[in-house]
Amino acid sequence: MTTSSATEVSDASELRHQLVEQLRANNHIRSAAVERAFRTVPRHAFAPEVPLLSTYADDIVAIRHSDDGTITSSISAPWLQADMLEAARIQPGHRVLEIGSGGYNAALIAELVGPTGYVTTLDIDPVVTQRAARFLPETGYSQVSVVTADAEHLPSEVVPEGGFDAIVVTVDTWDLPWLNALAEGGRLVAPLRLHGYRWAIGFTKGKDALHSDEPLVVCGFVAMQGAGAWNPNRHTVHGTGVHLSWEDGTPLSVDQLAPALTGQPTVTRTGITVGGQEPFDLLTLYLAGALPGFCRLAVDPDGDHQVLNPPPQHWPAAAIVRGASLARLAHERIADGDDGKGRYEFVVHGYGDHGHLVAREMAQHVEIWQRNHRGARCPFISARPAVGRAPAGPAHEPHVFAKKHTRITVDWPIMPARTARATVLEGSDAR
Repeated sequence: MTTSSATEVSDASELRHQLVEQLRANNHIRSAAVERAFRTVPRHAFAPEVPLLSTYADDIVAIRHSDDGTITSSISAPWLQADMLEAARIQPGHRVLEIGSGGYNAALIAELVGPTGYVTTLDIDPVVTQRAARFLPETGYSQVSVVTADAEHLPSEVVPEGGFDAIVVTVDTWDLPWLNALAEGGRLVAPLRLHGYRWAIGFTKGKDALHSDEPLVVCGFVAMQGAGAWNPNRHTVHGTGVHLSWEDGTPLSVDQLAPALTGQPTVTRTGITVGGQEPFDLLTLYLAGALPGFCRLAVDPDGDHQVLNPPPQHWPAAAIVRGASLARLAHERIADGDDGKGRYEFVVHGYGDHGHLVAREMAQHVEIWQRNHRGARCPFISARPAVGRAPAGPAHEPHVFAKKHTRITVDWPIMPARTARATVLEGSDAR
């Protein structure tokens, strides 16, 4: 290991075991194999320039930045690594590809596959692979193959006959071009971008398609580089500081929206509430698939947005465009809440001459999500090859996202009627 003293080694071991206990208590580590890997691999040895305490915190470790300060390489947060490795279901003897290198996660995978399996870790950045090629042998994992290449086009010599048993993607990816590199019945775990959100999804390959079978996890990773880099399709409404992005979907004209954003909006209330710390990312995913013209709305952070009040802050807002009008999802605080975090009602702001109609359209879909899907099982995601598929049916296929290599379909289970009634009443009472 790259530690400098016996005391540091002792402290690192203690910190590592404390981290494992935390991950077990929070149900991120669920199997003996993953627990053993986390207890064995010295995380700090893959980031010797980072303080020891920081390497064993349950957070990312930034390794490399671009000129503008954006993180381009990191060691992922331990909770997320554990979740993804559990989802990958890696067994002794498996052949595993990691896309997005650094060394530490590849070492964890090497522990899981054991001496009869093998691991390939691949990254487009030679500085990243040089680090991995240095640290892996230093920590006893010289059997891991380190490859510098663009993951969009895997070198043929990298893919074993019959495909990999598992592929773990540790970069933010907009598409899944690795279906043919995966063995039948194999697992692919990837942070897939759908309209701006990144979802860590575990897939099983069956009949030349990928099918999810576990809850989705919202996560964050460094962006994919090279030919697979995603295009946000960001368009600015001139003179407003408002930006609309159609990352999945056909960009629409935005120049005609400037007058709409100078007048006060209409407000359509839904009566549906959410707690201050309660995630509602699945609602955004549902709206993205249900509504044609869906986009994400962001504003310049230092602009004067008196009409967009409050302006979206942490995440771009869900929005739809209809000609010279648009609507965007917002929320209003309606109660303090017992937990001190408050309670909020979903409202839809409409802009333009027909903004009230556009807002009502979005609000109706919020109500459908509340009634049919909010308390149901997590949606299932499938990915099928896009090659040779001609567009069929209407221009907008509900809950289908057409990407370069795949067509992603989101299947929304419907919750039982009794549960649905109880959920609607609970949401309405807090209004």
